[in-house]
Amino acid sequence: QVQLVESGGGLVQAGGSLRLSCAASGRSFSSYVMGWFRQAPGKEREFVAAINWSGGYTPYANSVKGRFTISRDNAKNTMYLQMNSLKPEDTAVYYCAASTRTTAQTMGVSIAYDYWGQGTQVTVSS
Repeated sequence: QVQLVESGGGLVQAGGSLRLSCAASGRSFSSYVMGWFRQAPGKEREFVAAINWSGGYTPYANSVKGRFTISRDNAKNTMYLQMNSLKPEDTAVYYCAASTRTTAQTMGVSIAYDYWGQGTQVTVSS
C-alpha cells in the first residue's frame, strides 16, 4: 500500500510555471507506475501524464504535450510535474495516482490506478 500527498499548487498568471510534487510513503515506490490526472469544475477527471518505474516511458495528454514534463526520483519516493506556459484551461485540481497493474496501453486510464492523493488546486488567471 502507498499513501500519496500532492503539493505545489497555487495561483499563477497565464504563461507562468508551477512544479507539482507527489510524495509517496510506503514500500516499493519504484515498482509503481505513477500518473497525474486533473479535474476541472463540472468536468470529468482527465489524464495529464504518466511515468513508468524507470522514467523511460512518459505518455502525455495532447493538451499538455510540449508544456508539461513528468519525472520521478525513486530515491526520494517523489514524482514531479513541471508545468510551463500555463493556460487558463489548465485550471483544475491535480491528482497523483499510483498503480501496479497498468500496461503501456492503460497508463492513461484512471480506473487502472489503485491509489490516489487528495489533490492540489492549480488556478491560472488570464
